[in-house]
Amino acid sequence: MRSRFIGSLLGASLASLTLPALAADAVSDGVVKVGILNDLSGIYSDFTGRGSAAAAQIAIDEMGGKVLGAPVELIAADHQNKPDIAANLAREWFDQGKVDMIADFPTSSTALAVMEIAKQKNRVTMLSAAVAMAAITDKCSPLNAQWMTDTYALAAGTAKALLKTGRKTWYFVTADYTFGHSLEKDAASVVEAEGGKVLGVSRHPFPGGDFSSFMLKAQASGAQVIALANAGSDTINAVKQAAEYGIGRTDKQVIAPLLMYITDVKSLGLAKAQDMYLTEAFYWDYDDRSRAFAEKFFAKMKRMPSASQAAVYSATLNYLKAIQAAGTDEAGAVMAKLRSMTIDDAVIRNGHLRADGALVHDMLLLQVKKPSESKRDWDFYNVRAVLKGEDVFPKPSDACPLNAKG
Repeated sequence: MRSRFIGSLLGASLASLTLPALAADAVSDGVVKVGILNDLSGIYSDFTGRGSAAAAQIAIDEMGGKVLGAPVELIAADHQNKPDIAANLAREWFDQGKVDMIADFPTSSTALAVMEIAKQKNRVTMLSAAVAMAAITDKCSPLNAQWMTDTYALAAGTAKALLKTGRKTWYFVTADYTFGHSLEKDAASVVEAEGGKVLGVSRHPFPGGDFSSFMLKAQASGAQVIALANAGSDTINAVKQAAEYGIGRTDKQVIAPLLMYITDVKSLGLAKAQDMYLTEAFYWDYDDRSRAFAEKFFAKMKRMPSASQAAVYSATLNYLKAIQAAGTDEAGAVMAKLRSMTIDDAVIRNGHLRADGALVHDMLLLQVKKPSESKRDWDFYNVRAVLKGEDVFPKPSDACPLNAKG
């Protein structure tokens, strides 16, 4: 699919963003172009898709549609979760469209493909949905930020919380590709480091369909925790099919999704999702600032934002602020400025961007409410703890040359 402007999609013409303005010489091509590359129609479209573009638009609007006197334009396209399509779109955007930054990437393989091209073209990537550790280890780039979270942080929060309750034995149901393997590996390392034991693993095709055999095998293992190392509709279908067999409905065995979005809970319903623990980087009803952003998002999309969509807002907003502060949109200068900034907005709290591209910040340990506890639509979580970034994010890896000590 060729890239296209999406002003009509967002309910506002991009022409409103490109009114004649005298752009500063410091802005290349006289315009700052932001690209959103994600899944618009497939398995991950619910928690990224058009909502991510709407979130970026909110950030652009908050900046007044301009930076350094130059207009800001937004473009979006569907990478269909395929690295070759993502790479081709990125080349087209960088070479012909003069796009300065691309964000989102719900599939890690697409993110890693575009990161390399962006580095060659001196452009910025901001991974608001891709969470594979490779982006901050052996595949790290000086022009990339993994803006929301990674598999280790997601796994560490949930695993440590459940281990503290005495749930020491684990079984993994894992999506059989890079993301799933990374999520499983990171969670398993935390489990074993904290004195737990992994009893087994079942790996399912991506995307999956029938999860009954995998979930029954997990149940038969006797593991106290059935950990789902997958995402999107795979997670939803696994939980639904587990509920049909009564799996995870006793104190002896619980289901723990290692990556679950609020849109997944909405699809499942509280009756099926209740009591599950998960770690998230953002919850719309956390405080007044998060609620203020969420209401703007709701006005556009008639639903509350997922953490990934919220991350696009934060990434876009801080990217534009960094251009303003740096006095240029040159990629290296913008990334240097981002690394010098304290990131604190409606989405990210107490954040700082490391040399390897990891954005370290506070996370939330959440528990899904029972239907009787929910007071309104989208009122889905109890916040059980605020997890400090330094406690849940991984230490800088020697595999990333950007972490080399001077």
